[in-house]
Amino acid sequence: MWSTFLVTDEEGRGVGPAAAGTVGGAAQGGGAQGMGGLAGLMSGRSTFGGNKRRRPGHTMTESQEGKIKLAFFVAIVGVVLTVLGVGTEFWVELAPPKSFYDNQTCPAVHLGLWKRCTKTLWVADIDPDRESCGPAELPGESNCTYFKFFTTGENAVMFHKTTHKHLNVAAAMLSLFSLVLMVMGAICISMALSKEIVFFLKPASVCFILSGVLVLLALLVFQQAVWALLASDHSVPVHHEFSWSMSCLGCAGAILIVGGLLFLLLALPCSPWQRCLPHRDSSS
Repeated sequence: MWSTFLVTDEEGRGVGPAAAGTVGGAAQGGGAQGMGGLAGLMSGRSTFGGNKRRRPGHTMTESQEGKIKLAFFVAIVGVVLTVLGVGTEFWVELAPPKSFYDNQTCPAVHLGLWKRCTKTLWVADIDPDRESCGPAELPGESNCTYFKFFTTGENAVMFHKTTHKHLNVAAAMLSLFSLVLMVMGAICISMALSKEIVFFLKPASVCFILSGVLVLLALLVFQQAVWALLASDHSVPVHHEFSWSMSCLGCAGAILIVGGLLFLLLALPCSPWQRCLPHRDSSS
């Protein structure tokens, strides 16, 4: 009966029963074995389950952490450009011919998602080869007002042309949704770096890719809103020119998509280059 009884030590090896003549020695070593088993439990080892190990692929190495930080820097550049473009009102500039009103001053309007600014420019400051009034960066008296799309639902009138509030509101909402997704993606990357868990890269990549797509959609919707504004009335000829805020948004959308794809590649269990070009042994 006692011959079939086995005891496992700290290394998981089976130890047979002591001989009849060594009963006393076993009794003396019992305390030491008990202390060894207690130390094994405190160090995370179990006599039944062996050593506790994390699942492979769930932790990151220093090389992976450096790559994630580099991709996060790329995504942050896209976020900064998006905030800069959404917060400024230089999306498009509208200007009539510089000789349409009088020979000394002419008005120019530049607008964004939230407000428009009417600027009175001096004709003498405008390039003689330019037919329309502008650009809006020239010095002059400026008057900025916020759109009433989000408060009373009223359309704005510029040069006898009426805006289409549904398109403007849609562009603004798409931009806000993209900012929310950027914040969620940044939170996922922060969790991945602090907890050292690669799993958080997958939702972060989805958030950044979707935010970039929404930014580009907001640009397209805003372009449709500008063309609808110009087509609403033809009594006053108006020249339109998309400005640097839209350029920031276009670059931001592309950078965010690239950053999301980088996070997706880093989240893969195996590098695509290693699959396409397997490592060859030097002996072969």
